[in-house]
Amino acid sequence: MTAPAVLKFGGSTFPALTAYTDLAAALRRRAEEERRPMAVVVSAMPGETEKLRGLLHEANPEPEDATVAGLLTLADTVSAHLLATALHRVGLTATVLAGHQQGLVTDSTFMWAKVKHLDPQPLRRALDDHQVVIVPGGQAADAQGRPTWLGKNSSDLSAVLVAAALGADRVEIHSDVDGIYSADPNVVNGARLLPEVTYDTAALMSLYGAKVLHRRSVRTAKQHGITLVCRHNRPPFPAGTVISGKGAPAAGVVANTRSKVLAYATAAEADLAHSVFHAEGIDTVRIEDGPHLVVVGGYLDIDRFQRVHGLPQARVVGIPVTEITGSRATTHIADDAEQARQLAQKLHDALPEPEPAVRLRTL
Repeated sequence: MTAPAVLKFGGSTFPALTAYTDLAAALRRRAEEERRPMAVVVSAMPGETEKLRGLLHEANPEPEDATVAGLLTLADTVSAHLLATALHRVGLTATVLAGHQQGLVTDSTFMWAKVKHLDPQPLRRALDDHQVVIVPGGQAADAQGRPTWLGKNSSDLSAVLVAAALGADRVEIHSDVDGIYSADPNVVNGARLLPEVTYDTAALMSLYGAKVLHRRSVRTAKQHGITLVCRHNRPPFPAGTVISGKGAPAAGVVANTRSKVLAYATAAEADLAHSVFHAEGIDTVRIEDGPHLVVVGGYLDIDRFQRVHGLPQARVVGIPVTEITGSRATTHIADDAEQARQLAQKLHDALPEPEPAVRLRTL
């Protein structure tokens, strides 16, 4: 089988139902031009996952992880089927492979599941029979067939795993930005697009909270030699950043106001918490100049997590703002969101000017 095109479309691609029709028309044009199958990973429409989360917490303020994983992933399944029916309408054959149908087996962590085995045969068989196979992002199953979730924003990881299974050498990541910037352009004035970024730099920026790619997706892409092409999710789908083993070291500033810095009583307590968070698949960064730990992204009930795992309680002391230069990262602690924005702007203004680069053409 010819290696398929592997595409991922984030939730911002689908602000309304008509977006599925628009994307189906674009995918049909691509199918006619390239004459090869496509594997398409999709996320839920904006707000749909949070609606399900709200219902769940009304029924039980502290739901068990297996139930959370089983319910929240349904939002991505709905999105996949909406795209499938839109593709049928424009004359393409398409099918949806949910988490338990993909051949992707994880551990039973449920909410931050780790991949144990990937059988490529279900995906390959589906592409033998259909022009497009649609995969709801972030979904998998454990050895007992129970739904698991690969973590927040893990559709990128799903796309890389699909590419690895199918022998594709690149994944096109479509979102509402065309690539990785030297800082969040919604926070910092003058943020610059980075045309080429190495796997290691992209993973480091993600680890510290940059709203770029899922860190495990970058690591997995590096492991399999898969190039990641960041593209805008509106026609003509211009390409921005290319992530691969090539590229010069990049500099940037990361200020994710959802991330929190926790202060523990002792360094030993901070080390213990860091090891437990890491074992559960949750990104944290141990700041070495004190008993401090950064919990990245803000999508976790920190108090409940610490209570469930018997960890010492910690104080939230601020928001991390991190300078990144190549493989070096320096984290500062801001008191609140406004101070974090001001500090990020100051640090970004002090970054060295990059070498002139030619902007990538649309691929």
